[in-house]
Amino acid sequence: MSEARKRVHLDNATSLSLYDETASAAAAQVIARYSTSFGVGTRLLGREMRTHIEAVYAMVRVADEIVDTYRGPDAAELLDAFEAELHAAMARGFSTDLIAHAFARTARAVGITREMIDPFFASMRMDLTEAVHTDESLAVYIFGSAEVVGEMCLAVFVNTGNGPRPLDPAVRDGARRLGAAYQKVNFLRDLALDDAELGRSYFPGVTAATLTDARVAELVADCRDDIAAAEACLPALPRRARVAVGTTVDIYARLLRQIEQTPARDLVSRRIRVANPVKAMLAVRNLTPVTRPRAVA
Repeated sequence: MSEARKRVHLDNATSLSLYDETASAAAAQVIARYSTSFGVGTRLLGREMRTHIEAVYAMVRVADEIVDTYRGPDAAELLDAFEAELHAAMARGFSTDLIAHAFARTARAVGITREMIDPFFASMRMDLTEAVHTDESLAVYIFGSAEVVGEMCLAVFVNTGNGPRPLDPAVRDGARRLGAAYQKVNFLRDLALDDAELGRSYFPGVTAATLTDARVAELVADCRDDIAAAEACLPALPRRARVAVGTTVDIYARLLRQIEQTPARDLVSRRIRVANPVKAMLAVRNLTPVTRPRAVA
């Protein structure tokens, strides 16, 4: 075979590993385009662990885009189809959907199960049918939309390179509470969007018109309680995961402080953000060993 023929043959070569890499690259693009906060954290992870976290984030983001961005009359059917494809991909080890393929590889590698996935999609369906929540429905929603996602991430952190194995119940509770805290912070940040564009009220009795400074203080305190419980479990994580999670905790603690300092009347009209240089500074701080205790806010 001539050198030219060899080059053509190699350039057109295909393999499952190449497809796996392509799917992982697609998932990485999702988090790169959608989240600077979690993007900063994932860059602090080792390559294999980072690839798995990117796959989890991409799966969650695609489902969220169906219910929050697309919102078409067939959104429920699209969500059902995406969930079914994920389950099929986890069973067969392959999907024509690159994000489903990347997630299935991660799920099989670290032990993410239907017990985590099914509640997530149940909560996504709630976004299509429930605009106003009670305390009970909000608890169900947060469990599926955030707590089990925290559990998925924990499976990545402790099982990457080790294979699927049971999660420590106490550490799992910390991961769930951190997911809940992040979700509730995002609810506070997105009050204007949720109320005006999506017509949703996640916190019972709270709308852009009824939010008060006292209610904000209560919600901030609740988020801090969740973060404190989660931080107590950080020592159980591998070092790189501990640094990455610690960085996202610091970013969200900074967000909470800014939310707390923002009058309710302003909070419902603009989205609170942490500047990218500040996020980078927090990442560097977490990479540097310190002896002082971590501060929640």
